Amino acid sequence: MSNYDILLKPIYSAPASKVPQDIELPAGWRLSWHQLETLKAIQDPNIDVIFNTAMTGDGKTLAAFLCILYGHLAAVALYPTNELARDQEGQIGGYTQQLQLCDPPRLSRLSGEVLEIYAETEGLRKSAAIETRASQSEILLTNPDIFHYLHRGAYLTKNSSPDSLWNRLDKQFDLFIFDEFHVFSAPQIASVINTLLLIRCTNRRKKFLFLSATPNEDLLNRLKLAGFRCQEINPVSEKKYRFPDREEECHELKAQGWRQVSRGIQLEFISLEPTGKASETWLKENSQLIVSQFQKYPGSKGAIVLNSIAAVKRLTRFFRELLAPYGLVVAENTGLTGKEQKERSLLADLVLGTSTIDVGVDFKINFLIFESADAGSFIQRLGRLGRHDSYEKEGETIPFKKFTAYALSPNYLVERLFQGESAPLVSGGTCDRVFFHETIREKYRQINNFQGYYKRWGAVQSMQLCRQLGHPTIKEQYADASQVFKKACEEVFDTLLKKKYGQVKGWQEEWQQLSGTDKGNPIAEDATSFRGSSPLQCGLYDVTESNESDRFKTYDLPGVLSHLDIEPMTEVAFMRLIEETAQRTGKPIAKGRFKHCLGFMKLREYRQEKENWNFTYPGNLQAIACKVQVLVGIQVWQLTPNPWLREINQQLKKQGLVCYVIPHPVAEVRSRLRLPMHFQIYPMKDQSSLHDKSADYAIGFSQSALLLDTLAYWFKSKGGEVWVV
Repeated sequence: MSNYDILLKPIYSAPASKVPQDIELPAGWRLSWHQLETLKAIQDPNIDVIFNTAMTGDGKTLAAFLCILYGHLAAVALYPTNELARDQEGQIGGYTQQLQLCDPPRLSRLSGEVLEIYAETEGLRKSAAIETRASQSEILLTNPDIFHYLHRGAYLTKNSSPDSLWNRLDKQFDLFIFDEFHVFSAPQIASVINTLLLIRCTNRRKKFLFLSATPNEDLLNRLKLAGFRCQEINPVSEKKYRFPDREEECHELKAQGWRQVSRGIQLEFISLEPTGKASETWLKENSQLIVSQFQKYPGSKGAIVLNSIAAVKRLTRFFRELLAPYGLVVAENTGLTGKEQKERSLLADLVLGTSTIDVGVDFKINFLIFESADAGSFIQRLGRLGRHDSYEKEGETIPFKKFTAYALSPNYLVERLFQGESAPLVSGGTCDRVFFHETIREKYRQINNFQGYYKRWGAVQSMQLCRQLGHPTIKEQYADASQVFKKACEEVFDTLLKKKYGQVKGWQEEWQQLSGTDKGNPIAEDATSFRGSSPLQCGLYDVTESNESDRFKTYDLPGVLSHLDIEPMTEVAFMRLIEETAQRTGKPIAKGRFKHCLGFMKLREYRQEKENWNFTYPGNLQAIACKVQVLVGIQVWQLTPNPWLREINQQLKKQGLVCYVIPHPVAEVRSRLRLPMHFQIYPMKDQSSLHDKSADYAIGFSQSALLLDTLAYWFKSKGGEVWVV
């Protein structure tokens, strides 16, 4: 195993030339160039959409909220994770204090859980709860999911006018902020395009601001195609970053008002075989490296960011035992970590986490160990390091002395970066961040962007919104807007909405024949959702969680089968336990997320080894492959007999599941189609292959099925066999 290292130069951001008179900054404060340009663009009546692509840590949050903090606008800010929304709430509160504002804006944060508990506590419908919180705020922090569904009428009763919620909210707020939007895929981008078009056609003069160090060309180009007046604020292309080599240069830049965005980082690449537990094994075998980091640099704080929740859970226990004798606190932060633990984790000496901490959350560390699966996750995770010179502990400022990162990388990436005559990087050399990021994007695995989704499925959302505008209660009011919206959507998605109406009707007829009911349309429901449905979701009572109120969680069945040691529960027992816990602790617990769970179980432990299992189908998969469809009769087979699986299968086989089957093994499909790291695709067998050692089919459900369908052009028939080109 050969390791290579480079020194990433520090980053300095250019100062603004002149601050407007109505923005009074505290002594010693100075805006960056991109912050002033963002402020100017928000105030420019000739610009509709702004893309700020400043680097991670360069103050995009302040750029977005300056106008709001000084009382000029009201804004809705949308964050892809609740953790990021909570982090931003703290940042905005910090700005309010630092700017010493006489009349600070009112701020509310609204997640699905907060919304449910608030509505129940106040005795309100969710629509009324949203409207109440929004009307009491100049800043509303929420997520794109809620934003999507309120514009689709999801919180309304059958007799309500479709616009009774979104029309009021859209009129109240002037600016809509989308943060870290690069983490989303084509379905979410299509949703945002549709919603922006709806707002523009029904409420004039609204502003939309996208904050992301990784610009999304699909979104930018399609908004331009729709006639939005867009401006990109790109400090890289405008040469507004400097990467000094020497300490003297750093002092000169600071004297000229340049602000340090990131400190210099010593980055070492650890070359590993691209296997499931390679990173976990390396961390255990090299655990003394972490011990020596704390010994050599007292006051250090570090993070380990991995792809697998199960690996984080196992390693958290390992490192707690290892570092306890040194008086060091180890914490975890994953999708299965309780809210209280997540909040405490960022104060620990060492935090282990997954993507819950790499998406924009600002925490103070001076060493980082991370794995990644593609260029985007590599750059995102590395961006967590070097953002702060110090941290506060018990009233004392503790400075960081050195910033070190270890990239646990597949060996092929390390070879491409450092080996051969044309290798772009030299071990022991130095590199600026722009060149380094471009190199990683060029040499690392590029994931599929699902270009075909917009035409095939994005316009299904458009058709639904068009039908909504034609509702009898608002048809006359929005007659002109409806036509403008329809034309814009057909232009952006390159298809006719009339065609989509015919497809939706066809799916409904097929479902009626299959189910014997005239209710529902599973394929259309997934196509018009934000992240897709969760037909395999299970309710968990996590006995390993220290906080009682946080023990109630959800997790998809494939993750349960692969990694968890569980004990079955009845739904009645699960819900009764929620009520008892809420009464005992005095803390309400949101129950809506458990409404459609496949089963309920007690999580006892995380397995040391991944279990083998696959889905099964009683018919012939070859005959139905490569088509989005609803299948009934799907079940699970597991190598190790599981007494609780029979009950799950009884529930599962009765469900109609939107799916897409590919006649190739999962590993091959993942590789050839360049699927994202956590793309939900699973092994599958039919009646003819039940006893085969390996599963020769792969299946995707819900939104994953729709995304696989958009790659149909990758398949072609050869001698009756479907193959990936």
